[in-house]
Amino acid sequence: MKIAILSRNKKLYSTRRLIEACEQRGHEPAVLDVLRTYMEVVPSKPEVHLKGLTLEPFDAVIPRIGASVTFYGTAALRQFEMMGAFPLNESVAISRSRDKLRSLQLLSRKGVGLPSTGFAHHPDDIQDLIKMVGGAPLVIKLLEGTQGIGVVLAETKKAAESVIEAFMGLKANIMVQEYIKEAGGADIRCLVIGDKVVAAMKRQALPGEFRSNLHRGGSASLIKISPAERATAVKAAQVMGLNVAGVDLLRSERGPLVMEVNSSPGLEGIELATGKDIASMIIEFIEKNAKPHKTKTRGKG
Repeated sequence: MKIAILSRNKKLYSTRRLIEACEQRGHEPAVLDVLRTYMEVVPSKPEVHLKGLTLEPFDAVIPRIGASVTFYGTAALRQFEMMGAFPLNESVAISRSRDKLRSLQLLSRKGVGLPSTGFAHHPDDIQDLIKMVGGAPLVIKLLEGTQGIGVVLAETKKAAESVIEAFMGLKANIMVQEYIKEAGGADIRCLVIGDKVVAAMKRQALPGEFRSNLHRGGSASLIKISPAERATAVKAAQVMGLNVAGVDLLRSERGPLVMEVNSSPGLEGIELATGKDIASMIIEFIEKNAKPHKTKTRGKG
């Protein structure tokens, strides 16, 4: 199969591993910088161009689209979908998961466990917003933040009021979330492929830090997850419409709670922590499922 990997840097660990897995299984990978692709949108004959050349159709596309280029990246992916390529994750599903508030609303509608979350626009509503999520301490998140950037733990009500007012003053979109104390600065990253959790790791924050992201210096270790955690992770990925997802869970007194669903999960941390060949599992999934013009969402929001 001809497989396009939409990645801005072919030297990144995840991209390198996907190239290796493609080649080992006899496929022909091509790494395309998504921001250098451009589209011709015409009836019946959609095309993608790169550096003056018209790209030949691909059998499948693996999107490794960064959060900062979601709009352009999903537009390019949509064009590949229209040309008949099988997307590992569909453009609509990526857009859903990238919008933090939208993704939580969709998960809540399906009864998936979540931390209590509040969203408001007007400063007059701050007091009720804080009360809504159980008071301080609480977590304040920028809707556009990634890798733990734009996430603040407000330990007191006064601090929460000040931070929320500051973000609102900057016209930033934020949500306020219940702080799950019993998680102890740790979360669980479940790697879902299809309808299975194929690997899981515990991410522990540094002492004095509550964000467990590996980009923030957190550590990763192998963990055994419960059937409830496994079922929650799979359901969260399915609600988003993602074939491959990194689902971040918190362990709470009321069961597993979904913090985030990541449509382009990094492979380095989880492959090193678990010793599993996730890249080959992803290519195997494509082999079993790739068919021309096979998209589930068909333009639904």
